[in-house]
Parts: sequence; structure tokens; C-alpha cells
Amino acid sequence: MTMYISPTITSLVYLEKFSKPLETLNGSSPHFNLKMCPETKKEKEKKELEDKSSELTTVQYLVETVKQLQMENEILKLELKKFKNIPSVKIGLAFTIPGVLALVFSIFKNSNILAFIGLGLTFWGALFFFIKPVQYVQSSLLDSTAKATYKTIDRIVKDLKIKGKSYYIPPYPKEVYLPEYLKGLKDPVVFITAGAGGMPSIEELAKSKFILENPNGICVAPPGLGLLEQCERELKKDLAKLKLTDLREALPPLIVESLGLAKEMEMNIKDNHVYIKIFDSIYKNLYVAEENLKSVHFLGCPLISAIACALAKVSGKTVTIQGIKVSTDRQTTEVWYSMEG
Repeated sequence: MTMYISPTITSLVYLEKFSKPLETLNGSSPHFNLKMCPETKKEKEKKELEDKSSELTTVQYLVETVKQLQMENEILKLELKKFKNIPSVKIGLAFTIPGVLALVFSIFKNSNILAFIGLGLTFWGALFFFIKPVQYVQSSLLDSTAKATYKTIDRIVKDLKIKGKSYYIPPYPKEVYLPEYLKGLKDPVVFITAGAGGMPSIEELAKSKFILENPNGICVAPPGLGLLEQCERELKKDLAKLKLTDLREALPPLIVESLGLAKEMEMNIKDNHVYIKIFDSIYKNLYVAEENLKSVHFLGCPLISAIACALAKVSGKTVTIQGIKVSTDRQTTEVWYSMEG
């Protein structure tokens, strides 16, 4: 008797027979696991190397950008210096010398006309000795020049995933002798930690490195460093030789009257804590939400940064910015500093 088997049934038998080996090959069986082929491993390692190289390239680019900004800042300083060196003294001499000669001749000639001419020329010559050319710029220009620095620092912080605090480290006095390998300690720097780590050692700071590893973080030039140097030139003193009480008396009138960076300023010092209240700062627009600047909140604007540098230099202690509060109309800025060490 011949039995007829349908092709459909035969196909089902074959499928049932070979389905388990296929499942086993697909990795569902606990006894067999597919391993990554060598080519896939190489591709993954190659991708990791490319990612690391791209990160290093980005950091190097940002460092070069910071250096370029510093060079541009130095060029602007030189241009301002050239402007200040307009020969007002020579003009004064050009008036004073003929005036003195006219006065001398008026005595010998007994001439009132020469005497009046001499007095007039001498008077105007004396005025030119005291007159210095001053160039005024709009405060918006100061904001725009500062934005580039903060945006660059923002990119560095974001790229290196730094979310720590900023520490203004006091520099060693200029007249103190230091060996060549410790000369970097005379430069004011801000150390931005990558986490909850401590402070870097003196040896690490002396190397003047940008990226530190123990503890993790970066060292950057304070945004208010140039302003600090300008304050010292105006006071004609090295701030390291002052006391905190002297700084409290000298700094507000210097900021308000001499430099015109704010309309009013209050400064209170109690133990190791300093409270500053600034009215109508010229850097107030840096805190506008539209600018979305992150680093300005933990480094401070150039004015707040310069005050932190001054406190660190006078006290010889590390200064941190505990908080910055800006009013809704941006007319008032309150800052809390802490001196440690």
C-alpha cells in the first residue's frame, strides 16, 4: 500500500527539524554565544582613538584661541599706550620756555607787554604739563570684548566636563626671589576644579600648566587681571603691600571716581568674608540671560574678578566667590567672597 505524503507536511517536518540549530546559531541557546569578530573590535578601537584625538584637537584649539585673545589684548594695550604718549609735555615746554624768556626780557627791558606775554605763555605751558589725553569708549564695547573670553572658557569647561568651583590663588610678591622652576607662582591664576577635589600643590602650579591632573581641573588667567594691573597703576602701589583695611578705603573711590566702572560701591570685610555691593556696573550686561554665559557666574565679570584678585593678593589667601546676585533691572550687583587658607 503506497502512502502519499503531502509536500506541505514534508516542509513542516524539515522546518521543525532545523529550527533549533538555527536558533542555536542565532545565540538563543545558553551553550553557544556569538563572539564579536576581530574586524568589529578593530573598528571599535579605531573609533575610540579617533574620539580621543578629536578631544585633544578641540582642547588644543581652545588653548590657541585663548592665547590669541590674550595677544589681541596686548595689542590693544600697546595702542592705548601710544595714544597716551602724545607729547603733551613737549607742547608744554614749547609754551613755557618762550614764556620764561619773555619774563626775563621784560625785567631787563622794563616792558609790561613782555611781562604779560610771558605770564600768559607760562600759564598755558603749565596747563599742558598737567593735561593728559584720555580716550572714552562706550561701555557696550567693553562688554563685547569681554564676551569672547567668557565664551571661550565656557567651551573649554563644557568640553572637559568641568563642574567645580573657582579658586583665585594669590601670587607671590614680585620682589620675592624664586628659583627658575617656581617663577610661575608669581602669576595670578584661577583654578577651576573638575569636581570635589582639593587644591593643587605648589609644584603643579609652578609648572604653569593649563590642564592639571592632581586634582583634575584647569588653570586660567583671571578675567579681571588687566583691570587689577590698571588699579595698581592708578594707586601707584603694589597691592601685596597693603592691608585689607587699606584696600577697603582705597578700592571703592578708585573703582567709582578714578576708573568710572560703577556709580557707587560698598565694601564690608568681616573676618574671612567680604561683601561687595556695586551699583550700575558697566559689566552688568554680561549677566543677561540671552547671552547664556556660564563662566561669568563662577568667575565673575572683569570687575568682580579684579576685586577677587585684589583680595587674594592683599590677604595672601585663596579667594572663592560664594555667590553673585544681580537685580532684575541689573542696576545692583551683590557679591560674597570667602578667603581660605
